Amino acid sequence: MTQSITGAEILVKSLQKLGVDTIFGYPGGVVLPIYDELFKHPELRHVLVRHEQGAVHMADGYARATGRVGVALVTSGPGATNAVTGIATAYMDSIPMVVITGQVPTKLIGNDAFQEADIIGITRPCVKHSYLVRDVNDLARTLAEAFYIASTGKPGPVVVDVPKDVVTNQAKFEFPEKVEIRSYKPTVEGHIKQIQKLAHALAEAKKPVLYVGGGMISSNAYEELAELAKLTRSPVTLTLMGLGSFDSTNELNLGMLGMHGTFRANMAMSHTDLVVALGARFDDRVTGDLTQFAPHAKIAHVDVDPTAISKNVKCHIPVVGDLKDVMVKLLAETRAMKVDWSAKTADWLKQIAEWEAKNALTYVKKKDVIKPQFVIEEINRITKGEGIYATEVGQNQMWAAQYLTLKRPRSFITSGGLGTMGFGFPAALGAQAAFPDRVVIDIAGDGSIQMNIQELGTAMQYRLPVVIVILNNGFLGMVRQWQELFFGGRYAYTCMEAQPDFVKLAEAYGAFGKRVTRPEEVGPAIEEAIASKRTALVDCVVDREENVYPMVPAGAALTNMLLA
Repeated sequence: MTQSITGAEILVKSLQKLGVDTIFGYPGGVVLPIYDELFKHPELRHVLVRHEQGAVHMADGYARATGRVGVALVTSGPGATNAVTGIATAYMDSIPMVVITGQVPTKLIGNDAFQEADIIGITRPCVKHSYLVRDVNDLARTLAEAFYIASTGKPGPVVVDVPKDVVTNQAKFEFPEKVEIRSYKPTVEGHIKQIQKLAHALAEAKKPVLYVGGGMISSNAYEELAELAKLTRSPVTLTLMGLGSFDSTNELNLGMLGMHGTFRANMAMSHTDLVVALGARFDDRVTGDLTQFAPHAKIAHVDVDPTAISKNVKCHIPVVGDLKDVMVKLLAETRAMKVDWSAKTADWLKQIAEWEAKNALTYVKKKDVIKPQFVIEEINRITKGEGIYATEVGQNQMWAAQYLTLKRPRSFITSGGLGTMGFGFPAALGAQAAFPDRVVIDIAGDGSIQMNIQELGTAMQYRLPVVIVILNNGFLGMVRQWQELFFGGRYAYTCMEAQPDFVKLAEAYGAFGKRVTRPEEVGPAIEEAIASKRTALVDCVVDREENVYPMVPAGAALTNMLLA
């Protein structure tokens, strides 16, 4: 006869059954029974963070780097509410994650008990699904469902709220062998007729553009993407979330498009006759003025989420399905066609090359001043595009997106949809926890890094050798850039005065720290930081008023670019 065990034991055993190897969390009163059980299972690694937001960002970074479900564990009330920003960040970028929150005992729910918060109600707009577990007998099944929902269809975060009495009550451990949810049946297989329409559109187009988003990485279809681009001689442009899914050094890679996209990418999108959207959502930072977006193009859109199709841009060829399935079928269809693909797009690729020659990414170097773009170029030189690169949010993020060499997927970790400052460093720690032997670099601004800089303690405790490279301009840089361009140069409350000595702060935690003020110091400092094999911080004092170009003003057409 199966022996009854506590809900805490059921929870830990369920996580082990689900293949979880790492949890990022912070203990508190109602989750202490869970933590006591984790103490008995050191094989299930728990990373103690310094703030619950950091825990969720670390789980997010782990998920982005591995493709597996990230797991965070926090207590009730303020522990759960501190996690909300991280949950919303993952939701906007479709990242698979399960966040387990503690809750007051079931009989006290709704009574304003100590450290009670309705986390189900609070997070409802920013989760894929959520559960309040009221019966210990439902716990194992709920966790299995949560992981299934988080990782299938369009991925996303799932919250599992567990009251204290549920983890202390007992039940038999019965873990479901298979998850079946009657109301949740995502469409995975793309309809062959629609895929054939897409293949024929590609064969007829003289100016095609493959527009690729984060769904390409989520579905692991990047090898098929490379083959399709090569076969059809179609140029590829990427969203911020799609970066890394197509080798930066490939001649067909146009780079990122949109507000801070490359000149050639934005011009190509404005003159194309066929947009093939692959796992992208036509967000406002990409499209600019919708009335002038790809005005001469037929739009094909492939997405596992049917609600994304024609949501922002009218679609002529919709294909609902997982990108991996669709791309395999699309390749088969295009291979069977008797088309001289090279001849068909030769003039188009020549035009794109002329745009690139006219306005390539560039900046003015100065002998005695560090340009932020130069720092990214030095990171490229040193890591040769083989690292994992996280970013904070703002100018640092855009320069990284523009200038990093990305040769493989899951190597660029950034907050796209929500634009969460303070995301990069904890996310980098999550990636480093997953890949302890890879070089992981967080490209940061002096504003963003201070939002979760307390996680230096986590980094040092668990010997996570993330290298933080700060592009320190003494401003909230992107906000200052908008103030310069659109608010008459009035820098209202964007100057970061009373900055800490970042080197001393790093050293206070026991980390490596170095400050550089001249271009020739940048490379050696980053090399020394990587060679230290410990958490490291390189504070680069950069040109204070350098701007990110190109830039499309908000709401303008993609052709209306401000150039350096």
